[in-house]
Amino acid sequence: MASIDQEPAGRPDSGLSFIPVAWLVIVMGLSAYGLISSWRLIGDFSLPENVFFLIYGGLTGGVITIIWGLYLLGLAFNRSARFPRHYTIWQIAIIIWLLVRQAYVLLVPDFVFSAEALGYTVAEIAIGLLCIYLLRRGAGAETVYANAETERPPVFISVLAALLGIILGGAIGAGAGFFAGSLIADLTQMSCFEGACGFFAVFVGLGGLIVGAIAGGVFAIWRVNRRRPARVR
Repeated sequence: MASIDQEPAGRPDSGLSFIPVAWLVIVMGLSAYGLISSWRLIGDFSLPENVFFLIYGGLTGGVITIIWGLYLLGLAFNRSARFPRHYTIWQIAIIIWLLVRQAYVLLVPDFVFSAEALGYTVAEIAIGLLCIYLLRRGAGAETVYANAETERPPVFISVLAALLGIILGGAIGAGAGFFAGSLIADLTQMSCFEGACGFFAVFVGLGGLIVGAIAGGVFAIWRVNRRRPARVR
């Protein structure tokens, strides 16, 4: 007996419901970049207390964002009917975090107002609200995310595969990036005064780590949840 995915009748989807998934990947990438950028500040107790709280709050928020995002990616690749609702909850939590962080920076005297940072925050909130709007009930997303998850692997398997993909992809990307950075430094005869060429190679390696981790996680989730031909009995 052939297996057929049942999709509810309703307004057809225009493809815009995939934008929240792309934005989810971007937010996870930004969180990973923030973790790597702030990692060297862990244990630096010479920082002002207010700055210390902001950094550790950002690290905690970044970890939660990535782990929660992996779960949502599993739902998205499963075309799960639960994705729109769970994504909306996640996005609302992200918006609340952005508002709290921005209010903290504006109210605490240790920080200097930055119009650029405020603009980035406003843009992130605006994109988040757009994604919530695209996944609203009746917008057509229910025709895409309609899988009852009876024939796909559990979300836990997707998350586990994503973690392995992130680790392997990050390691491969870091190695490739460091090698590419060293090669570029040699070919361009970059000055090694005060370790400049080494810092450049490490910087490229960190970029490779971020790209490799994201690519590895996304590929692992796709590989686990890819559609298989229907079996006929």
